[in-house]
Amino acid sequence: MSSLDLMAAVAQLGGRPILVLPEGTRRVVGRDARRMNIMAARVVAEAVRSTLGPKGMDKMLVDNLGDVVITNDGATILKEMEVEHPAAKLMVEVAKTQDDEVGDGTTTAVVLAGSLLEQAEKLLDQGIHPAVISKGFMIANQKAQELLKEFADSVSPEDEEILKKVAMTAVTGKKAEAGKALLADLVVRAVKKIADRVDGRYKVDIDYIGVEKRPGGSILDSELVEGVIIDKEVVRPGMPKSVKDAKIALLDCPLEIKKTETDAEIRVARPEELRSFLEEEERILREMVEKIKAAGANVVFCQKGIDDTAQYYLAKAGIMAARRVKKSDMERLARATGGRIVTSLEDLTPKELGHAGLVEERKIGDEKMIFVMGCKDPRAVGLLLRGGSEHVVDEVERAVHDAICVVAACLEDGKIVPGGGAMEIELAKHLRKYAETVGGREALAVKAFADALEVIPQSLAENAGMDTVDTLVELRAAHAKPEGKSIGVNVFTRKIANMKELGVLEPLRMKSQVVKSASEAALMVLRVDDVIAAAKKETKGPPEKKEEEEESSSE
Repeated sequence: MSSLDLMAAVAQLGGRPILVLPEGTRRVVGRDARRMNIMAARVVAEAVRSTLGPKGMDKMLVDNLGDVVITNDGATILKEMEVEHPAAKLMVEVAKTQDDEVGDGTTTAVVLAGSLLEQAEKLLDQGIHPAVISKGFMIANQKAQELLKEFADSVSPEDEEILKKVAMTAVTGKKAEAGKALLADLVVRAVKKIADRVDGRYKVDIDYIGVEKRPGGSILDSELVEGVIIDKEVVRPGMPKSVKDAKIALLDCPLEIKKTETDAEIRVARPEELRSFLEEEERILREMVEKIKAAGANVVFCQKGIDDTAQYYLAKAGIMAARRVKKSDMERLARATGGRIVTSLEDLTPKELGHAGLVEERKIGDEKMIFVMGCKDPRAVGLLLRGGSEHVVDEVERAVHDAICVVAACLEDGKIVPGGGAMEIELAKHLRKYAETVGGREALAVKAFADALEVIPQSLAENAGMDTVDTLVELRAAHAKPEGKSIGVNVFTRKIANMKELGVLEPLRMKSQVVKSASEAALMVLRVDDVIAAAKKETKGPPEKKEEEEESSSE
């Protein structure tokens, strides 16, 4: 008898029931709890499954304010869905982790996790203990990681064509597909510009690629700026709108009169005192501008505010200025122009200034932006994305983000694998053979893991309108031959084909993280055998209002 059963029995002996948990708490135990969690997780996986691949469909998500998001990006869909079930939230976490770690493959990870749980449920029905299934899944995951490293091909940072194919694979299937060749070219150039070589290896911080989006024009009007795009306009109309051979001051201090830290009161007895007070303020601001002029700056980017009087003197000196510039943009400016961000005007010298060939304000659509271009060795770049409407531009941004992440992963790891479901079928084949060497009931779990992997090519085929059974049979037959390792689903011709020859390539890191995230999520759901859910608190309105309403109705 378990301790909980014993507590229940003791509670009955006293003749009066004893509440161990608060009233209204729901509790589901054992097989029922496991089934409920598996079902919730699978429902989430099924919701995004139809979006997988180039022929996947989009989801239209409308929030409680009526804002619309149209996308087929797994992480975005799950974030906007506002999932409540605890097991379903785990699936959202899978997508988030995949997005944070690699930036692409979110839908694949969630669909695979759902498939693993489906296979686990079949084993549970056969009477196999969850601990045995979990161990088998762990063994299979470990072997899959080894196999992926073995199957991966090397890619050189100099091989731009392959990097472009990797970027195009990430963009294909999204609304940005019309301009995928241009976007892939922009992304590869951008990532290579910001890549740092550390100890013989590349390190890429994608935060140094500033992405700005503006509705209008077409996707083909998107451009790469070898410098920085600032989503701000020049602070005063009298300032120059274009400065060649720019010497840029980057300030993290306000060009304003500092307020006293404590509440202070200034008593003015005569008008002369007020005048001298205002003149002193003006003198301080004029001195600030003189220091900027003395340093030789003709462009100022300020992270804080710029007083109206300071703006006037800057304009008079022919200096272009922008205020309230984001911290991330300031960091990109420092990296692109070679300047340093100073926190005090006392530290501003010609050495601290950044340099650019041209700084100009441009009107893009309805809004103005400042372009910093012509930097000698820009270690930060800007991407301006265009599209026919706001929804299109949003989706192009998501596609470009995925492409940037996968190209960065390829540069850092130097490893790629074929896409189109080819790798999943190859892994499944080798895991089935490996299962024969694994003793006991765990072998059944390893085989189930192999079967679950086949959901990816199956979903790709299903979304393209192909016969899933025939496609799976053809793929297995092709992979049985030694030269069939790269055979996957060509959703455009609705036939199986060599993914390497088609240029459908993905970074090893993405595929590895998909298998890892999905298997860990499945294990977590399987290990839960007891769900204790607290009662939801009812939100009650203030009692005063009710009384007022009653009084007014009685009158």
